[in-house]
Amino acid sequence: MSTEEGVSRIKIKFLIEGLGEAEGELVRFLAPRTVDTIVRRLPLEGRAAIYKEEVYFEIPIKMGEEKAKSTVEEGTIAFWPMDSAICVFYGKSQPFSRVSILGKITSNLELFKQVKSGLTIKVQLSTA
Repeated sequence: MSTEEGVSRIKIKFLIEGLGEAEGELVRFLAPRTVDTIVRRLPLEGRAAIYKEEVYFEIPIKMGEEKAKSTVEEGTIAFWPMDSAICVFYGKSQPFSRVSILGKITSNLELFKQVKSGLTIKVQLSTA
């Protein structure tokens, strides 16, 4: 792995209360300021909320849109400026309003289908 790749792709883990963990990757060039801000504040924790086929949770970071999109692919990790939330899109749904794309879930995306409102989700850097 080149140094550049290590800097531009940051491996993270989602620990979902009672369900297990999923892995993801944040990609700096998708939203450099947002990704940097979130990475500096990790670990972050919040209570899950569900919208269509999306799990999201509020984090204590206020940022505006950065290269925001109104459509996402399955497995996308995004930041939703309107609600200061990290979102994981596990199905075919689209965001309620524009989101800044942060990266992708790389393993265990199906865990998010089992998340119930109010469960605690923790995001941290992956040590692997």
